[in-house]
Amino acid sequence: MKLQQNKTKRRRGVVLTPVGLQRLQEAIVSWEILYNRGARLTLEQLSRQINVSTKTLSRLWSLNASVDHKTLKLCFAAFNLEVYEDDYTVLTEEHETELLDFPLEDLSSQTNNLNRLFTQAVEHHYSYPDGAVPLDSPFYIERPPIEELVYREVTQPGCVIRIRAPRQMGKSSLVLRLLAFANSQNYRTVNIKCNQVDDQCLTNLNKLLRCICWQIATQLNIEPSLDDNWDEEIGCKLSCSLYLQNYILKQCENPILLVLSDVDRFFEYPHIANDFFALLRSWCEEARQNYTWQKLRLVLAYSTEQYIPLDINHSPFNIGLPIRLHEFTQKQVEDLARRYQLKWIPGKESTRLMSVVGGHPGLIQLALYYLSYGTITLAELTQDAIANGGIYRHHLQQHWLKLQANPHLVRVYSKLVTNSSSATLNPMDTYKLESIGLIGFEGDRIVPRCELYRAYFAKQLSTITLQHSSIQEI
Repeated sequence: MKLQQNKTKRRRGVVLTPVGLQRLQEAIVSWEILYNRGARLTLEQLSRQINVSTKTLSRLWSLNASVDHKTLKLCFAAFNLEVYEDDYTVLTEEHETELLDFPLEDLSSQTNNLNRLFTQAVEHHYSYPDGAVPLDSPFYIERPPIEELVYREVTQPGCVIRIRAPRQMGKSSLVLRLLAFANSQNYRTVNIKCNQVDDQCLTNLNKLLRCICWQIATQLNIEPSLDDNWDEEIGCKLSCSLYLQNYILKQCENPILLVLSDVDRFFEYPHIANDFFALLRSWCEEARQNYTWQKLRLVLAYSTEQYIPLDINHSPFNIGLPIRLHEFTQKQVEDLARRYQLKWIPGKESTRLMSVVGGHPGLIQLALYYLSYGTITLAELTQDAIANGGIYRHHLQQHWLKLQANPHLVRVYSKLVTNSSSATLNPMDTYKLESIGLIGFEGDRIVPRCELYRAYFAKQLSTITLQHSSIQEI
């Protein structure tokens, strides 16, 4: 039966922009995870949640049909969002949208189609790749046998796991999954991000240990009661150990997974680091003979090896399971591209992208994110990246600021990016550049991390050289 389409005029309204759609869909997915056990809302359920019709929602998702501004605010408010100016555009009179009024008997099939389209929109929505890959994301790439190794090791009494990799290599994503696995085993979990510890706590070991103990108790929903369980007479290290043993561990029947992320921040405070790391090592030693300490499972995540001298018998960095995260292989890059719905020819597009950024997980994720939306081609992406940084401009500028904060490192890295042969670096410079993530290793050779870094920093450093030459001439 041919549908009779009765055209009616709609008053001037607003249209959701891609930015607004992204914000709204991210909020919906977060709501589903928190309150709906991760199950997707159907269009009818979403309609009831927001208190607007399914027909209005279908207009909203289309990005080319208008709704009134109050309705838009209602949709955003249902998921605790405010409407910003870049979330919508206002239709002018000459661009008013014509609506189609379908017969009632066809409304059910129309709603089913809209439900399917909405589900696809949510499933194919790609969040901007920044930080750890969420647990429910399809874009986490496993690097066998690493995941299996850490899951197995964390079940061992008194274990130590050391996860080492430069920034944006996937440490946080792996830690997130290790914490989730531990929770599935009914372990108690604590994740302390050392970069969030105040500088004032790093001037005094007692302050640092009390800060760590307070975070452990708080994350375990235990009243800290530090003053009642801390004896200044016996010293802060012993007080800390007894606090954990007699107050924290004894209250927990199940194992506790303690993750210390970005622990290499303490390397910058040698007077603190030596005692702190020796204390961690002593807990591991205790676990060999003390059942209470066996409930503690320790994970250290850091960017590079320590450059401060630690007694080999008092260091936690030479015991336990060592995990080193490497760059993605070409096969893993192509697997990730498929998850972004990119139809790449094996060995072709991946080779071109990796010739610029290598297998750097953070840079690969960012490239695939932009390519998946079709806003830029691979040829444009690689050309712009080498010419002026392109989509990586912000990432590169952050590295450039870190370099400029240390003029000595600028000179060292300048030699590295302009020298075709290998350069010799002292251990301290190697540590700092590896910690930032600017260098890689080819056997015994130290080289720029990827061609993108070589091209960008060679250009930046040459600009500085020209400026210095001009000043000298003047």
